[in-house]
Amino acid sequence: MSLPARSNALHFGVLALMVVLFFVLPPYYAGNLSRIMVLAIYAMGFNLLFGYTGLLSLGHAMFFAAGMYGFGLPMAHLGVPLVPAMFLGVLSAGLLASVIGFLALRTSGVAFMIVTLMFAQAIYLTILYFSTWTRGEEGFVIQQAERMVMGIDLTSANARFTTAFVLFAVTFLGLARLIASPFGRTLIAIRENEERTRMLGYDATRLKWQAIVVSGAVSGLAGAAYALLFGYVGATFATVQYSIFPLLWVLLGGAGTTIGPLIGVFFMFYLIDISSSYTNAYMLIAGLALVLLTVFAPQGIAGELRKRVATWLP
Repeated sequence: MSLPARSNALHFGVLALMVVLFFVLPPYYAGNLSRIMVLAIYAMGFNLLFGYTGLLSLGHAMFFAAGMYGFGLPMAHLGVPLVPAMFLGVLSAGLLASVIGFLALRTSGVAFMIVTLMFAQAIYLTILYFSTWTRGEEGFVIQQAERMVMGIDLTSANARFTTAFVLFAVTFLGLARLIASPFGRTLIAIRENEERTRMLGYDATRLKWQAIVVSGAVSGLAGAAYALLFGYVGATFATVQYSIFPLLWVLLGGAGTTIGPLIGVFFMFYLIDISSSYTNAYMLIAGLALVLLTVFAPQGIAGELRKRVATWLP
């Protein structure tokens, strides 16, 4: 079987597995799949920038929050319908990413990390400052009646899963196709050796800026989807914590792999969920697991599988 055929089989197999899990798992665990898929979209957006382009952003939560507030605020204050609000959420994150990328790419390395962190903090403080509209740390709820499209109540378990699955599938397959394209291959070349890529005639700065815009838009899609499916918009999602989460998910699952973000989210979500039922020190257990994986599987779960078992993994 050729590499493209194996890649297609893997990606469609993962999607089929998600559908099967929804029908065979107990209701509680099946219900968690929607949240996992939305967070995996966020992790995939981060992975495009970190895993494939080699740019470490410590402020990615600002794009997640931009999508969330870009979706929620027009609905809450302007009465914008659901579908246009989704587009506004993604557009808000994409526009923010274009501006942040233009400014942040004037730096590199550690300076790039610090600059993205500073911008994210500025966005978080802006949300708190305009609390009249954003409701600050308290946030606001999107009512059930507003979370309907064509008469379908998206708060029901089946509709929520279907919506999350469609968004996840489009993002999952779209990014896989993007990585396999000349654009994606050039991003990998920049990650491996930016100077050599420039010598070959590529405009590395422009390509990195485009990667930031796409990454920000995908992260914004995750934020808008989270607000849509779970009905809450809050400043918590703009904090540093939500910039660290996608980094942990990608490192655990395997940076620079298409299935790594989903594996990382699955692993961390259920590790915290299960351990929290036994102890209040569940984050200590999560931290210990992260240390062990970093020591014994430094390339993440999917990365180690690609290294040791299936070298064809995309």
